[in-house]
Amino acid sequence: MTNTYLKPLIITSLVALLTSCGSTSPASSGGLILTPVENIDATPLKISNLTDDEKKNWGHLDLVADTIPGMSVNKAYDEIIKNRKGTKTIVAVLDSGIDLNHEDLDGVLWTNTKEKAGNNIDDDGNGYIDDIHGYNFLGESYNEQLEYVRMLRLNIGDAATLSKAKAELDKKYNEALQGKQQYEQIYQAVKNADAEVRTYLKKDVYTKEDLAGIEANSESMQRNLAILNQMFSIKDSIPEVLKELQNGIKHYTEQLNYNLNKDFDGRAVVGDDAYDITDTDYGNGNPQNRVDDESHGTHVAGIIAAERNNGIGVNGVANNVAIMSIRAVPNGDEYDKDIARGIRYAVDNGARIINGSFGKSFSPKAEWVYEAIKYAAKNNVLFVHAAGNDGANLDDPNNGNYPNDQINNGPEIADNVLTVGALNPKYGSELVASYSNYGDINVDVFAPGTDIYSTYPNNSYEFSPGTSMAAPAVAGIAALVMSQYPSLTAAQVKQIILESGLPIKSKVILGGDNSKNASLKEISTSGKIANAYNALVMAGQVASGKLKL
Repeated sequence: MTNTYLKPLIITSLVALLTSCGSTSPASSGGLILTPVENIDATPLKISNLTDDEKKNWGHLDLVADTIPGMSVNKAYDEIIKNRKGTKTIVAVLDSGIDLNHEDLDGVLWTNTKEKAGNNIDDDGNGYIDDIHGYNFLGESYNEQLEYVRMLRLNIGDAATLSKAKAELDKKYNEALQGKQQYEQIYQAVKNADAEVRTYLKKDVYTKEDLAGIEANSESMQRNLAILNQMFSIKDSIPEVLKELQNGIKHYTEQLNYNLNKDFDGRAVVGDDAYDITDTDYGNGNPQNRVDDESHGTHVAGIIAAERNNGIGVNGVANNVAIMSIRAVPNGDEYDKDIARGIRYAVDNGARIINGSFGKSFSPKAEWVYEAIKYAAKNNVLFVHAAGNDGANLDDPNNGNYPNDQINNGPEIADNVLTVGALNPKYGSELVASYSNYGDINVDVFAPGTDIYSTYPNNSYEFSPGTSMAAPAVAGIAALVMSQYPSLTAAQVKQIILESGLPIKSKVILGGDNSKNASLKEISTSGKIANAYNALVMAGQVASGKLKL
């Protein structure tokens, strides 16, 4: 499942209501930035204090210069690779469909020059017809069940697994039903309050300051002001709140209608047996998004490689990159077969990096994906994976998150997988996003993930949060490193990103629970936040033989 929709704070902050910076200079070592501030809680920077430009670009900023926990991307371009183009690097976006016509992506797409478009012939003999910019393993399907719902529908798995799946379905279905009802209730309350206040103020657009000037002479107006003031603490405007609430209603409605509906079969239109790895005659060569709401892959692609400095939109992390679109992640849980075949497609067609911003809690054919990951490792391809958005400790065996690079917290099956958790633009105890999964064994590094501004279908741009946004940020760093130092192996690039990050030693809050906190070293393999500048410095040292990993 793409798993990018994150429940906002609106429900938790309103249900009760409705029912009753500077920094010190960094120490340095061989050009690398070390921890710049001894106590990160001393200089917190709230997201509301960021300028509009900083909000759209915070993941590229520098912790020391800007006191914003970005990845020093701008610093890397300004000081290291300003006039160095590097080698073209192919990055596969294994995701939902991408808007291949987007103004900020059309110039960075991978093109299979050995294939002739539209002739319905496999010109290059790679087993895929008309795969000009990648491949589409979903055919014309889009909405899908979650994996454990499919397992129950098809009776896949042993009795214990199916019992666990049934318990999960019962739990999640009730949560979705309750969530939909709460969102509808809150939406109506905010809509009514907004209408009354607009009538009172005689204007359609108002601010929090306007609310302060209203005399609440009635119980109704007191209630309206309480609701709207709470909303202004969450978003900058009431229309934004209403839009988010509508998205929430839509999200839960889709869960109930598709993701958690045991009777739904989204795969029928594809025409294959999704649990037979030998059934490969399906899909097509058009990995374009099918509907406007299928925006996830487009957003991810922009984070990695949106055309830099073209005067429009956003700048991707990496330059000189070719994005290969592999449509394999529906609006629901992805199929193990599609992911395994998508990884192999990327490897066989020249990708050096694969970004996987997806994940699920059940994986009945996980061995297919494990073998594909090993295949990628054997062929020197890096796989960057999102840690997931449940705010959970992935080292706990009860919190499954597939795909991963080990079984039952054992040794890694391959040395080419980087799992990425998400950061907030808050340099302090709230540095790690409340939704981000974590784990000393299962999460490698953290990167900017909250409210990342990137490309959306139809030449638009939006903010979106999630570890799905953190993973492509790190994939972008990997692409920068591989472009400048193409001789480095995938395993070396992984190690460089882990070792060159900024080591944050102070405690951070976990899962949004103030009673749970730990240092980054206790909740990730590296204990660091990814840093493009440091990675390039270290990569240069490794490539020249001055440093051994």
